[in-house]
Amino acid sequence: MSKRYADIVLPLAQPAYCFSIPECVEVQLGDAVAVQFGVRNVYTGIVWRLHNEPPQVKRIKSIGRKLYDVPLLGAEQMRYWEWLAEYYMCTLGEVMRMALPSLIKPKGGDEVEFAKCEFSPRTEAYVALSKQWSRADVLAECERMRRRAPRRAEVLEQIVNFEGSGLNSYGEIPRRLLDCDAAQINTLRKAGYIEVNERERWSERADEIVFNLPALSPAQQRVAEEISSSQHIGRAVHLLHGVTGSGKTEIYMHFIAQTLAKGQDVLMLVPEIALTGQLIDRLQTVFGSRVTAYHSKLTALRRTESYLRLARSRGGELVVGARSALFLPLNHLGLVVVDEEHDQSYKQSDTAPRYQGRDCAVVLASLYGARVLLGSATPSLESYANAQWGKYGYSRLEERYGASKSPKIIISDTMRSVKRGERKSHFNIQLLNAMRDALGRGEQVMLFQNRRGFTPFVQCSGCGWTMRCPHCNVTLTMHRVSNRMECHYCGHVADVPRFCPQCETADLKPMGFGTERVEEAVKELFEVARVARLDRDTSTSESAYNRIVRSFEEGQTDVLVGTQMITKGFDFSRVAVVGILNADNLICSPDFRASERAFQLMTQVAGRAGRRENEGVVVIQTSEVEHPVLQWVVAGNYDAMARSELAERHAFNYPPYSRLIQFTLRCDDVQLLRRGSTWFAERLREKFGNRIFGPVSPPVDRIRGVYIMRLMLKIENGRSMSRARELVREALSLVVAHQEYKPINISIDVDAQ
Repeated sequence: MSKRYADIVLPLAQPAYCFSIPECVEVQLGDAVAVQFGVRNVYTGIVWRLHNEPPQVKRIKSIGRKLYDVPLLGAEQMRYWEWLAEYYMCTLGEVMRMALPSLIKPKGGDEVEFAKCEFSPRTEAYVALSKQWSRADVLAECERMRRRAPRRAEVLEQIVNFEGSGLNSYGEIPRRLLDCDAAQINTLRKAGYIEVNERERWSERADEIVFNLPALSPAQQRVAEEISSSQHIGRAVHLLHGVTGSGKTEIYMHFIAQTLAKGQDVLMLVPEIALTGQLIDRLQTVFGSRVTAYHSKLTALRRTESYLRLARSRGGELVVGARSALFLPLNHLGLVVVDEEHDQSYKQSDTAPRYQGRDCAVVLASLYGARVLLGSATPSLESYANAQWGKYGYSRLEERYGASKSPKIIISDTMRSVKRGERKSHFNIQLLNAMRDALGRGEQVMLFQNRRGFTPFVQCSGCGWTMRCPHCNVTLTMHRVSNRMECHYCGHVADVPRFCPQCETADLKPMGFGTERVEEAVKELFEVARVARLDRDTSTSESAYNRIVRSFEEGQTDVLVGTQMITKGFDFSRVAVVGILNADNLICSPDFRASERAFQLMTQVAGRAGRRENEGVVVIQTSEVEHPVLQWVVAGNYDAMARSELAERHAFNYPPYSRLIQFTLRCDDVQLLRRGSTWFAERLREKFGNRIFGPVSPPVDRIRGVYIMRLMLKIENGRSMSRARELVREALSLVVAHQEYKPINISIDVDAQ
């Protein structure tokens, strides 16, 4: 018998490595195995290829043992990982590091340490009738037992007649679902009536396929029929363009129900974990225990248990989660829903693979032959262009669901308010009056300020000194609650200065305002109002976030101040007024996507107002009152925005008419970085000519003591991306081979946002 080998992917930025397979070990593709890598370390690896080709090395190590009773990856997922690694120019190991929950891929310095780190699933007691007893015999025994031990007879009868969705795959009942105490269970077990087994905890799930779906309005029904027709003629991806409050979720539910009824899985993506709580509550009322939440704020234990349970599932699952849910083992995938598909939170930018969740959802669905439903009130121009070009199906829903009306949008001139003395704190008179009226009627207010903290920086009024981070090229943000100056890039903290270190004056003034300062101002202006703040400082955990949202949803909070977190797809029935406090920051950003994103953000946050019968009011405070983006927002004219932006992008060859690859170069030696980035740009220009832009320093050009430079490659539509990646790899190999520039780290962001 010939020697067997396996190529194993490890959670490292490395290619797959070959290991031999001992005769006593049986593995298949996608299995997790323990392997020794290096002198001592033991890693979790994924079996990627099985073969009989001995590697060209003197000594080859063997696979240790198989780790789980099911493969962690199916064939489609393996192809998906390969596509991710190829398209986003990273290794399979980096995909593995991103994709799998931390507890499912333990690492140890040796076998003993590795064993201690291995995942141990939670177990619980399960109860079943002993095999020697038939149901009829037990019921007869219950009658005889009723006089001498009535409570014991009730418990036994409860087990015999148990009804519900709690049975596990062995036909056993979870002990926690029985109305009895441990003594009664123990007595019945000793008497031989029942068996009690300790097993891995089973997540109960109903198998019924009749769901209590909400009724669709005529407009929603028309759109649902259009989506079905589009899919029947071969368009697997459909874009649902529905105004805020139009009831896109109800349409999603109908297609989810159809998919689940076929025994297939559904993946529903939302851009932020912030949205999952409210959405899951709605979905559970219809789909019950089929709904699984998956996002980064869950504990590592819950994420790992969910992953393994889904790997064993026979289908019919509904997973709701953020972009990380794209890596779950849904082996019977039939539908992917991407809600708020325009949101930039779908883009992973920090570590490799730097993937775009929306695009990956389309690729993942194609591998399974599944359908994709993209939904947004303000679609990304990439998706809108694909619909206009006929690649995607397209439907429009232009009326709000039920009796709710579109809000009235007011542009409030900040400069004029200041000149006329009509501004208090951070609020123009129009917004103050609207808030006062709403609070007087017992309604709610949402205030959006896209900057957290108390103030972006403090400045000396004498010499202009500002307190900066010693590790990053940014000012420190003042946080009043913690009474600290904080860097939002590296986490550096310092005490709030009392004197200017340059001129020793005590006149240090807070400049600008963040959510903390807005919260404080609202409390001063409306003393009886109950005010809460939703940003990264207050929502440090899932429970903290849910507490703030539920308090506002239940009317225990009158005013909610927040960052972009409050602009997402919330549905609060009592919100009458929405205030956007500084629109200038949105529309004046130096980015070719600035107008599109400003329109999307303001339209989305405006959509939180007037979600029921009463008309809501939205007040946008700005000094750029004539800016075209604001006029498009007031008119709700997405088409005008799209025409203008697409024409400009076509003229300058920006996406969706091209693809962007961004190179970020980092080094702690700024002179070496400048030389190396210029040299690298020259090597790229030899291959791509004037498609290369830069190198340039980004606005924040030093983080954690490391300097940053950037290059951009623009590839026109119709050009081969695979050839472009090949040329990029050739240029990168030259940098790696250049001794002087080895200290420079280069990261690649394909389809940079």
